[in-house]
Amino acid sequence: MSAAAFTVLAPPDPIAVYRDDGPLARALGALPLRLPGAGLLLVAFLSLIAAIAIGGGDTSQPVAAAVVAWVVLLAGASSGAPPRPKIHWAEVPLLRATEYVALTWIAALDGPDSYPAAFALLAVLTFRHYDLVYRLRHQGATPARWLNALSGGWDGRVVVAFLLLVAGALPAGYFVAAGVLGVAFVAEAVHGWLAISRMQRPYEYDDEEDEGQ
Repeated sequence: MSAAAFTVLAPPDPIAVYRDDGPLARALGALPLRLPGAGLLLVAFLSLIAAIAIGGGDTSQPVAAAVVAWVVLLAGASSGAPPRPKIHWAEVPLLRATEYVALTWIAALDGPDSYPAAFALLAVLTFRHYDLVYRLRHQGATPARWLNALSGGWDGRVVVAFLLLVAGALPAGYFVAAGVLGVAFVAEAVHGWLAISRMQRPYEYDDEEDEGQ
């Protein structure tokens, strides 16, 4: 593969990459809202926490559906909010907390048997978000487009997780998602890092140097 394939002329906005938005969030970001993104995310996160504190794992599915829809709407709309330099950094930790808590709560709605599956899925997503940060920081690049599409974005994952709950497909659905995404994330990351290493031609130790000393 040529070096041109890895050339990045204009590095993307790190916050936009770290957010890991999917198609739904990007579409919601087009709404004409002028509120700070961090503010929208804070309201979304607190709404989720309030729903968990009130209903916990006994929340009915219709109520849970309304909460998930509200959270996705607010958090998705934040993707198109004008950046406020002083609080722009807060968007990523708020979004990660919202996604991870939402996925765990959905598992709780199914029952204790889904907790191990939720842990497996969160472990895979942690690798994904770690890779997003360090790939951009050290390569100035992002994962392949097909991988981003497969991941669905945080919004797609939360919506699909709730649909799996409604369909009675938990915890198996979480385990399958963790397996498929885990293999894809790790394989593509290894390929990307190996390709960049070959292009940069790292220094190779030559034992003849020692012989000449």
